[in-house]
Amino acid sequence: MQAVPKPEPTQKPVAAPPRMSLTKVVSGRIAKPVRVLVWGTEGIGKSTFGASAPSPIFLGAEDGTSELDVARFPEPSTWQDAHDAIAELTNVQHEYKTLVIDTLDWLEPLCWRAVCAKGDRGKRVDSIEELPYGRGYTAALDEWRRLLSAVERLRSSRGMHVVLLAHAWIKPFKNPDGDDFDRYELKLHAKAGGLLKEWCDAVLFANYETLTREANGRSKGVSTGARVLHTQRRAAYDSKNRYDLPETLPLDWHAFIEAVAAHRPADPA
Repeated sequence: MQAVPKPEPTQKPVAAPPRMSLTKVVSGRIAKPVRVLVWGTEGIGKSTFGASAPSPIFLGAEDGTSELDVARFPEPSTWQDAHDAIAELTNVQHEYKTLVIDTLDWLEPLCWRAVCAKGDRGKRVDSIEELPYGRGYTAALDEWRRLLSAVERLRSSRGMHVVLLAHAWIKPFKNPDGDDFDRYELKLHAKAGGLLKEWCDAVLFANYETLTREANGRSKGVSTGARVLHTQRRAAYDSKNRYDLPETLPLDWHAFIEAVAAHRPADPA
């Protein structure tokens, strides 16, 4: 009787380590393209700041770039147009290194219009206020989250800086610790403004430098004419940064990015 050959032992496939494995832990600072929001009064130079970034392309309808020699998308007329522009930058080869959205408060009405088109239970409405219980602004916040997700994919896949520009307005502030006062706020709905400030690595308030002088026993504010970026929160405005920046910087891209680089690790090579 002929012996039956034994089957060759099968080698079990080696399982790949899980995504959250300790073998994948990294340490130290990671240099990434910046996500910066520059906001302030009209005409102070926000668009010029964005135009000074590396190889910028503008998305928006602001007249502030009409005198600047920059690349710009056609003026979007819908919220989907903004998504399409970001998708084009993500999926098509190009030489642009910075996306500049000029401005967020110009883009917000397109967002609201998209929310109104979806309406309440499929019924279109004419105003976001018509959606009861604040559902319109909640839906708008979801739209902003989707847009930021698309921008984040662009930033990760193409290594592009993202510069968001916005205007300021003065709003009364209910102070729980004392007297109420007026302060600068983003010219956006509060929910959207909070989300955008949270997403950015730096929120910089642009204003004219003002010094205080004593005259006849009274303090008087005098502007030097210099345009500066404030990097830390104060009672009059919101600012922040994750780069350990100086309290103020010139309103200039190169000054900003040099200050960011000063607190990043050198290339190990």
